[in-house]
Amino acid sequence: MKKPTEEQLEKWHNDPNNWKLGLFYFNPEDERLFPPKRIKWAGWTVNFANTKSVLAFIGIVVITLAIIYYK
Repeated sequence: MKKPTEEQLEKWHNDPNNWKLGLFYFNPEDERLFPPKRIKWAGWTVNFANTKSVLAFIGIVVITLAIIYYK
């Protein structure tokens, strides 16, 4: 798949159908692991339609919990 243009990324970001409950980004066309949050300056979110993104998120949570637990 070819890389989406900035216009396409902006269109996806602004499409309310890609935001479940206004908080959860769900866009199967978007292959980015961590796209920007709805309010872009607030950081990044998980694309819950992308399996790699969800697995990366779970990995981060597991590693964080392991560090806290074994510290």
